[in-house]
Amino acid sequence: MTDFKTLLFSLSEAVGIGGQSAASDLAAEVLSPYAAVSRGPGLTVVGRMKGRSDHTILLDAHLDEIGMVVTAVGENGFLKVAAAGGLDLRTLPARPVTVWGRRPVPAVFCSTPPHLAKGEESFDDIAKLSIDTGLGPAASQLVSPGDFVTFRQAPAELSGGRVTGKAFDDRASCACLIEVAKRLSEAEALPCNVILLLSDQEELGLRGAKTAGFRLRPDEAIAVDVSFGDGPGVAPHQCGKLGSGAMIGLSPTLDQGITNRLRQLASAKQIPFQPEAIGGATSTNADAISLAGEGVPCGLISIPLRNMHTPVEVIDLADCKSVCDLLAAYVLSGGNKHAE
Repeated sequence: MTDFKTLLFSLSEAVGIGGQSAASDLAAEVLSPYAAVSRGPGLTVVGRMKGRSDHTILLDAHLDEIGMVVTAVGENGFLKVAAAGGLDLRTLPARPVTVWGRRPVPAVFCSTPPHLAKGEESFDDIAKLSIDTGLGPAASQLVSPGDFVTFRQAPAELSGGRVTGKAFDDRASCACLIEVAKRLSEAEALPCNVILLLSDQEELGLRGAKTAGFRLRPDEAIAVDVSFGDGPGVAPHQCGKLGSGAMIGLSPTLDQGITNRLRQLASAKQIPFQPEAIGGATSTNADAISLAGEGVPCGLISIPLRNMHTPVEVIDLADCKSVCDLLAAYVLSGGNKHAE
């Protein structure tokens, strides 16, 4: 895990929305020493590792990030945007962004000074907000409706092994899969085939996992994502605790054999983990992959994360290590025999 933080920070800063391929290009580059890499559809990256048997385990994490799309360019240079993914609108005023026009344009969301605000401002409609390019009337020469907008936020190290940045949902899981591929490449032999799927457009309806799951048809799969981490205003029963290990999904939509195998391995190998009970659909790529083709037995592992869908998401690197340890142990054990 020596270089894990460096990898995570690089993935966090890379742009990956609406055809912007920097995150996809970087992921393919760093995965290629450990797996046979192919690209597409879209910005999806697929890595394949050959094992001794025909049984195939798919490990999935999504590369895309939330952002915005320009809907209008005003004569004064102010932009209107629509959300591309589930934005937390409360965090947008005064937030720095990059507008991907004819060239990258640094900009900021406008914020009404508290001295002039009339009562409580509501943040229920992104159309009420504007982005200031600083360009004035010249903005229309560089920016057009349909251009994409992403958050301009550098990742940073906090105290106690915690880090913050944009797009940790789900680049943290992508970094875990690349780390797992590195570990598996060092094994003398793999007991089964492994597909590492870094999928596209999860934030827009699990689109990449739907098509890739249908095309790849693995024997079993584990989706790796983030989930709600503990913090002020979050009830303990609705979240995982940062620093307490990988969150193993427990849901009637997930394969019970895979779930039980993950829990058994974590206990046997003393890998920190915590249960995540879910009543039905998981709102992750597990929902799409499990329905691909004739159906794929699917499990779920998540990293607890604070401030979800904001540019200042927070995770604990120790939880990422637990996820990597558990995934590597699962693959090297041959996966879930009941899924064969």
